[in-house]
Amino acid sequence: MGADKGKKAKLDGEANEQQIDGDLVQSIEKLQEIQDELEKVNEEASDKVLEVEQKYNEIRRPVYDKRHEIIKTIPDFWLTAFISHPLLCDLLSEEDQKIFKYLESLDVEDNKDLKSGYSIVLNFSENPYFEDKKLTKTYTFSEEGTATVSATTIKWKEGMNVANGNAHEKKKGNKRELVEESFFTWFSETKQGKIDLGDEQVAEIIKEDLWPNPLKYFNNEIDENEFVEEGEEDEEGSEGEDGEEGEDEEEE
Repeated sequence: MGADKGKKAKLDGEANEQQIDGDLVQSIEKLQEIQDELEKVNEEASDKVLEVEQKYNEIRRPVYDKRHEIIKTIPDFWLTAFISHPLLCDLLSEEDQKIFKYLESLDVEDNKDLKSGYSIVLNFSENPYFEDKKLTKTYTFSEEGTATVSATTIKWKEGMNVANGNAHEKKKGNKRELVEESFFTWFSETKQGKIDLGDEQVAEIIKEDLWPNPLKYFNNEIDENEFVEEGEEDEEGSEGEDGEEGEDEEEE
């Protein structure tokens, strides 16, 4: 008799567990349905935001054109804006700065489908460094998450290729001194697949920070704390990742 009661209690317990498991699965399935609905709304919202951004890009264009006409009357405008920018100044070598004196305009052109990419366009006057008047670097993003970076192949004049260090390469005895990193080294880098983080960061700074308001940097009206705080956050994030890696290694 006692054995029968024990068996019945066990069966009742198993039935309760099955009921709880069934209820849990049902709740998770309903929650997933809600999440899917939210994702759909978020996608619609993103599409609407892009539509608005595209509309205002078209409105901004003639204003940018008027700005360009005024900038042309200011000597060394883009050179000054670049070297006054806390994150871009180190990208220009001494030789780059000489070349930037011939930079007449900088433009950022978004693709019609904003998600698919953009181009950074540099227009130069006649100069002793290269034959090109227009240099373009283009970032194209696919829905699969890959990207293609293409750039104008610069037609350097003989001995003037600063991307290879030729124009400011010096010999000391039989040794060559190290040459500075050049803006044109970054510009000439192309890729397909996963973009190098440093490459994309430079492009994003030009597109999202320098291009919208270069006058702020030309006038040196910079909130340095903003860049210090961003730098500290990046360092803390990097240290956190390094710490986690270290802990993983110790556990191994």
